[in-house]
Amino acid sequence: QVQLVESGGGLVQAGGSLRLSCAASGRTFSSSAMGWFRQAPGKEREFVAAIGGSGLGTSYADSVKGRFTISRDNAKNTVYLEMNILKPEDTAVYYCAAARGPFQSRTHDYYGVWGQGTQVTVSS
Repeated sequence: QVQLVESGGGLVQAGGSLRLSCAASGRTFSSSAMGWFRQAPGKEREFVAAIGGSGLGTSYADSVKGRFTISRDNAKNTVYLEMNILKPEDTAVYYCAAARGPFQSRTHDYYGVWGQGTQVTVSS
């Protein structure tokens, strides 16, 4: 069974950093685009960052550009989200997602496999 498991969330002060990990199992995701989304209480799930398969680049939401970095280690079947200069408005549950195709997308419907989410809380 295909599965994504996120880890690395927690409580951090504003200005701090966290690194989220998303470990994939069940099949190899090296050729698949991977994305990070987040959902704050009372808000819709929103795009954070995506990375294409096979070196097809990265994209970021404007709200995190310059602060967050998405990367992948295909040997470990793992995707990371390095988050720096965190702000209280970054507080949310963060979800990892995998697509069937290699092209990145900001649309959550494009992704067919989702993790259970990891909570990130940034205190002011």
